[in-house]
Amino acid sequence: MFGRLLRVTAVLAAPALLSACAAISAVNDIGKSLEVYELRPPASIATVRGRPLQRDVIVELPTTSGALETDRIMIRPNALQAQYLPGVRWSEETPVMVQTLMLRSVEATGAVRYVGRKPLGPGGDYALVTEVVDFQAEVADEAEAATVRIRMIVRVVRERDARIVASRTFEATAASASLETPDVVSAFDAAAGQAMTDFAAWLPGVVRG
Repeated sequence: MFGRLLRVTAVLAAPALLSACAAISAVNDIGKSLEVYELRPPASIATVRGRPLQRDVIVELPTTSGALETDRIMIRPNALQAQYLPGVRWSEETPVMVQTLMLRSVEATGAVRYVGRKPLGPGGDYALVTEVVDFQAEVADEAEAATVRIRMIVRVVRERDARIVASRTFEATAASASLETPDVVSAFDAAAGQAMTDFAAWLPGVVRG
């Protein structure tokens, strides 16, 4: 449908004598053959000068739509349709991967005493409550490249009174060089890097207050 990126894998109906166990085994074999890609925080994140703030920041697992609650790499041929790149997957489900990127990005700033998925004690000072709105490659008919779009809403919640002290939407896009999978993943890396750089630059000023 969209050239090499969206080549269709045909699944033939199994013969009547094919056992259920054999069918399950075939599905598992297909799953094991998927190539795995991983995104990492950008090296360009600025380190905060001086001593870390005496703050504990908890990065909660982001929420998202059902279509993104998977380790498959999403593509959208239009605004109402979700598909996935064949033969490849992320190293983690999308919400977990975004949580990891956020955590590592905050760590890279050196701005706070502790950042983690769970508090060290009864509770942290701030919790990051995130909604991932977009995390997909968008491909139009007959296009020769894809546009990766990432958008996430981050809310900083003060734990002692559950008050939202700041909220911001981070959005980034990047164009792929072609429709080949490595080029599309590179565009994901560029867009995620921009979003995480902006997020990491914003957060220290929020928790300092």
